[in-house]
Parts: sequence; structure tokens; C-alpha cells
Amino acid sequence: MFNRIIRGALTLAGASAGYALAMLLMRLVEMQQLIEVPQITPIMELVANGIGAIAGGIIFFLITPWLMEKGLDSANWVEGELQKIPTTDIIIGSMGLIIGLFIAYLISQLLLGIPIPFLGMILSIILYVFLGYLGVSIATKKRDDLSNLTSVFKKSAVTKEKTTTKVEYKSPPKILDTSVIIDGRIADITKTGFVEGPIVIPEFVLEELRHIADSSDSLKRNRGRRGLDILNRIQKELNIQIQITDKDFEDVAEVDIKLLKLAQFMNGKVVTNDYNLNKVAELQGVPVLNINELANAVKPVVLPGEEMIVQVIKEGKESGQGVAYLDDGTMIVVEGGRKHIGETMGVLVTSVLQTAAGRMIFAKPKSMVDKTA
Repeated sequence: MFNRIIRGALTLAGASAGYALAMLLMRLVEMQQLIEVPQITPIMELVANGIGAIAGGIIFFLITPWLMEKGLDSANWVEGELQKIPTTDIIIGSMGLIIGLFIAYLISQLLLGIPIPFLGMILSIILYVFLGYLGVSIATKKRDDLSNLTSVFKKSAVTKEKTTTKVEYKSPPKILDTSVIIDGRIADITKTGFVEGPIVIPEFVLEELRHIADSSDSLKRNRGRRGLDILNRIQKELNIQIQITDKDFEDVAEVDIKLLKLAQFMNGKVVTNDYNLNKVAELQGVPVLNINELANAVKPVVLPGEEMIVQVIKEGKESGQGVAYLDDGTMIVVEGGRKHIGETMGVLVTSVLQTAAGRMIFAKPKSMVDKTA
């Protein structure tokens, strides 16, 4: 039924176009005297217009299936391309297009007054295309400035009564990866105010979290649900801007690479605790905030030669080694500590190894050092 209505409408449009074309040709023949014809009577004009309308209607009736197929393909292609563009870009681009076309309309009124036939119309069409494209291009490239207009107005209203002027520095967006969301410490760090917004959560990260939460493996399922709970906590409890972006890179399969590309696209920083992602980001020049590095930075500083009391928990990898832990989880490798497993003893720090994955302390039993001395 729908196809028949469309076909009928296009047939009527073709008949109208044929009628108008026949009328135009009759006027050209009459005005320019291209061929010698007797005086055109109203009956001749009516017959010519009727023939043009019938011919146009038949042509459009025959090509309607092809037009509908091509139109549907074009619509699907346009829809697919629009899905790749963020919604904010579409809205801002549409606003830019409207403004560009409005300016073109104002200028085209002057161009249409040019006495040279068709020149004004041609220049107007070119002007519409140029200013329409320019409006979309400028609006999308300046989307960050346009989106911040509201905050600028609010900021000016608040500071109007103040005598001092404050300079506001825009903070780059922080893009969370899956591992740091599941880890959970990002919520506590953000709550303290050490991480400034906006916090960006890509939809492909949410999709990965959902897959983990629906896993048949109970451990993975619990990790995924924990990540979703952390996101809910950040959104509801913390006073910070949260942005969920649908920007995706369909030509890339790995989530980590998508994160790096998104950070480059948004001029943001990736927040993670993944050591390998940290290294890849450094190679590609993408700024990274590593939660593990932050945790290591705030741990108490331990220097070689310091004494401490530890409890040896288990044996180490090398022969004779024992392993102990500080309250913050830092591992202490005690040389010759294997025979002291389960004992609390004094040790002397010999060296400290600091990496992005964590801090490791090497020590010797104090009794061993005293005997050597």
C-alpha cells in the first residue's frame, strides 16, 4: 500500500514536471522564434501541455521502482553514517547549517537583482552551498566552545558581584577504562577532589562491562557487577560532571586501542591501572593517569638502611628467601627468611625497586647483619 502511494505521488510529480517543461518550451519557441510555426493557439498550447504531462507521468511511473530502490539505499547509507557521528555533533552541525543558510538567503536577495540572466540564480546556489558547508564545518570544529557557552554565562552571572576576577582553566576529560572501573579506587580518588572532571565513560566500555557482568564465570560476573555498581556510585554520589559518549571506532576491535584513539580525538587522558595499556599509551603519546602509580606515590618512603619489624608469611621464589608484606600491601623479600616463616622479626632494608606495577623492598634479617658486622 505504501509503495503504491509513493508511486502515485511520483507519477503526479512527473506529470507536473512534464506539464511545466512543455509550457516552458512553448514560451521559448514563441519568444525566441527558434522554428517557424504558425501562431500558437490556446488549443495547441493545451495539447502540448497535455502531451508533456502524460509523457512525464509515464516516465516517472516506469522509473519509480528504480528511484525507490536507490532512495532506500541512500537513506540507509545516510543513516549508517549518521550513527557514527556523536549526537552533539549532529545537533551543533544542524544549528550551524541553519545559520549559514539564513545568511546565504540574506545575501542572495542582492545577487538576484543582477540584470544578467541566470547569473544571479547561479551565484545564489553557489552561495547557499558554500555558506551551508561553512556553517556546519565551523560549528562542529568549535563544538567545545559552543557547548561551554551556558557555563560561561552562569559563571559570569556568579562573578558579576565579585570584585576580583578568577581565571578558569579547562581540565582535559578523563576517560575511564574497564579495569579502573572494576578496581573501584577511582570513586574514592574522585571523591577527594584530586581528579577533576569531566569524567568520560565510552559506550564500548559499558558494553564490555555488561558482557563481563553476564559471564557464566562467577568471578568475572562479580567483577562486572562491581564495575557497574562503581559507575552508579560515581553518578549518584559524586559532584562531578559525567559524560557518556557514543563515539566509536568500528574499524578497531580492541577496546584498549579504541580508548587511546578516543583520548586523541577528545584531547583527554586515559585513567587506568593496566600496566600494558600504560606502556602502549606512552608509545603513542597519549597522556595516562595510572591509579597504581598514584597509590605507589603516596606510600611511605622506605630508604636502604632503615629497620622495620615484619612477619614472614611464605617462602620466596629464590632459594632461602622469605616474603613479608606491609600494611599497604607492599611486598618485602627477606634474604634468608625462609627458615623464619611464621615469625615476626626485625629486618634491615637493602634496596627498593619501584615500578609502575608496584613497589618491592629487599631486606636482610637484622641478626644476619649484626653477625656480619
